[in-house]
Amino acid sequence: MERGNSTETAVCSCLQKFLLLLKRAKGKENPAGLPAVLSARGRSHLLRNALEGAEVVFSVDCTKLKEHFLPGEREFDRIYFNFPHCGRKAGVVKNRQLLAGFFHSCTEVLAQEGEIHVALCNGQGGTPADQPRREWHNSWQIVALAAAAGFILSHVRPFEAETVDGYKCTGYRSQDKSFCVEGALNHIFTRSSAPLCSTPMSCKTQLGSQNVSFQVPQELVDKINRGFLEANSGHPVRTIKEKLSAGLSQAFPLQNISSCLPLLHQGHPHGVCPSSIFWITLSPGEAPSTEKMSQGLADTVEFPHSGQDTDKSVQEGCPAPKQFYLRPSLLPHAQAIIKKRAFSPGTLQVLSGPVFRKCRITPHSMPVFHEMLVVLAVSRGTENSCIQMLVDNIQTTVSSLHQGVPGIKPSISLQETTSLGAELNDFAAFEGQLGEVQHFLCVGTEPDPSGSCLGVIRTAPDEFKSRELVVVSASLNLDLLAMLLCGISDWRMLWTSDRRFLRQFPQGELRLFESFSLYPPSYVHDVSFWVPDGEEFDEVAFHTLARRVSAEMVVSIQLRDSFQQAGTGRRSLCYRVTFQSCDRALGSREAAEMQLRFREEIQQHLGVTLR
Repeated sequence: MERGNSTETAVCSCLQKFLLLLKRAKGKENPAGLPAVLSARGRSHLLRNALEGAEVVFSVDCTKLKEHFLPGEREFDRIYFNFPHCGRKAGVVKNRQLLAGFFHSCTEVLAQEGEIHVALCNGQGGTPADQPRREWHNSWQIVALAAAAGFILSHVRPFEAETVDGYKCTGYRSQDKSFCVEGALNHIFTRSSAPLCSTPMSCKTQLGSQNVSFQVPQELVDKINRGFLEANSGHPVRTIKEKLSAGLSQAFPLQNISSCLPLLHQGHPHGVCPSSIFWITLSPGEAPSTEKMSQGLADTVEFPHSGQDTDKSVQEGCPAPKQFYLRPSLLPHAQAIIKKRAFSPGTLQVLSGPVFRKCRITPHSMPVFHEMLVVLAVSRGTENSCIQMLVDNIQTTVSSLHQGVPGIKPSISLQETTSLGAELNDFAAFEGQLGEVQHFLCVGTEPDPSGSCLGVIRTAPDEFKSRELVVVSASLNLDLLAMLLCGISDWRMLWTSDRRFLRQFPQGELRLFESFSLYPPSYVHDVSFWVPDGEEFDEVAFHTLARRVSAEMVVSIQLRDSFQQAGTGRRSLCYRVTFQSCDRALGSREAAEMQLRFREEIQQHLGVTLR
């Protein structure tokens, strides 16, 4: 379908020449592997279209569309290819080649927000929508072929021949015979968003009283300064933050103090594993002077030194004395406020912003998320009742949020730190490193009401207490809460640059998310290597390198094998790395190139020897 001046024009194409429609020819096949003879029904259908005003174009090879429709001059809103087949007894390999050529050809004639509709018989596509589903190697692998050309599968619908006026299925083995279309599916593809830019990026921020710049770690280039919490944002993370703040303001006087929290901290974070921190080197010539640092010391947040000897554990990117790092938590900012007594007892202080933590790759473990930290100074002896009031208020607000999201029924529970045992998720485990936690805030949905930890509640350490007051704080992972309330299964979708994500949340309205990239192909690669003698292998650094080289295209890393060589004592590890994107096209060639770069990076930065 072609659009021009607000009108729609149907263009029908045919591989055969016009004369072959008027006189039936025999047997001969064209270079693309398609039959040179159109069935009688097909001939009459094309001729009828021509008589009814549709444009009919002959001698069109579907793998060379730009030769017939000049790119830039003719763009189509929808391109239909019903039951493509090379003809006769062509096998799956030839039909895959046909589809691959077709998809690549469409890139040059399809409008930016156009659609490609491909109807296939039941089982041919190789997706979970096929019932029964063929084995992958015996299918046409349509999603992977489209991904190689930059398209993603956005919808799958039953093919209903009866709804298409005048449609007749014919051409079984290049004959005037019908074929079975029961259970056939129409696959609708759209353009993928553009690949992420890998150009190094600098960021400016305030450190003490001085403005400094630094190079952003490559794995965070698309996540720094995204502005999800800004006033003009419609992102669900901001919606949840605003709703929670409004709910809390009904029970407590509230003050927002999130506008000027610095991104960088200085020193070594107390009790935190150095490999979990994004260490930063300031741009050349921008290290703040001692005088300026002392002048701005009151506004600079520093973790106290842990007192441990970290030099031995320092690997690539780990700290040197007085090195800087991206903030892993807003808790030090809250402690600075408490230290200066810059608060009113009974008033809820709300801090919010992105925080950064290196972590392993899982669907719910994120290297950056938006933290909401609420701090309240209460009279000694009333802290438990205030904690319960906080939790009840959050429960009420979350319950009101889910009413606009059908099928989601969240339940919030306050659990003692001992009740979760070894089942802590990455968020809860890291919070435990920052300081003692009194309670975990867990949110679950049916059928798993126990849920996972997305918040912690603690009281301030003794050095921040007074005889009359106790400071209570609650830290919430807004990203995990947004995933749960909107039914988002992969944290990476929250950071997509594809506009189709935010379109599902108009004016900040929370809804159940519908993925615009269905059944994305995955590619599995194994990597085996010898660990350097006498060194402990840093698995978090291994996962972080995978994030960096793949631009977050690695969805899973699993340890497959570990053994120690007899006699030498050398240790070998084998990991299975699965590449898969949640929001854009990823082809097999691109995934293979990522795997090669990953192998080079782990040799260079982790000192391993590939096997």
